[in-house]
Amino acid sequence: MLFKRGAPPATEPPQIVVGDDAWPVRLVHHARSRRYRLVFDAARAELRLTLPRRGSAAKALRWASEQQDWLAEQVGKAVIPVDIGPGAFVPLFGIERRILWDAALPRAVRLDGDVLTLGGPADSVGRRIERWLKAQALDLMAAESRTIAGRAGLDVGRIGVGDPRSRWGSCTATGDLRYSWRLVMAPDHVRRATVAHEVAHLRHMDHGRAFHALVDELHDGDVAAARAWLRREGRGLHRYRFT
Repeated sequence: MLFKRGAPPATEPPQIVVGDDAWPVRLVHHARSRRYRLVFDAARAELRLTLPRRGSAAKALRWASEQQDWLAEQVGKAVIPVDIGPGAFVPLFGIERRILWDAALPRAVRLDGDVLTLGGPADSVGRRIERWLKAQALDLMAAESRTIAGRAGLDVGRIGVGDPRSRWGSCTATGDLRYSWRLVMAPDHVRRATVAHEVAHLRHMDHGRAFHALVDELHDGDVAAARAWLRREGRGLHRYRFT
């Protein structure tokens, strides 16, 4: 399913899913229009779909959702890369942290309030920040996975992190869990909801009602809010470049 059926709330526009992200669509009925026209507004980060005045919005959205190659190319242009180095900002636990580099400081990365401090060679700052973030992500999500699974009486296999662009986590039939390390940049409740999602797969390998009920039981916050954050902001976590 590439677009959401049903009448959305008045305050929320319809959305089209491109890859793993949902993008809002502004529908424009035009009296002179004889065909569908789809435009990506990079400034507003929204899709604009023009259709005939009496055209069916559902059919127009279905047509637009089928243009996946074009959509992927267009929305990919909306993310402006951020090169990580001295003086740059990078989110950690959903909070922007400034990178303070001074050659006289210790090489090891340290979190001091809203600042990440480190010394050593300036040209390796980005790579060392990335390694530190990955280590933080693995330690944190491994501990959270085992704690949540333990409360539910579930056994966890190996736990690892990677940098996939198409998913935030995965669970194998043998109980191994793997996460995107970039979740450590997201707010805590978003990361924990993703962990609860994957841990729930240890019992239910589908996405049925029982699975979602277990996710709600395992997560200590609003699962829907966490999913909405990832749909809205998740793509932005991939704009940070560390080399």
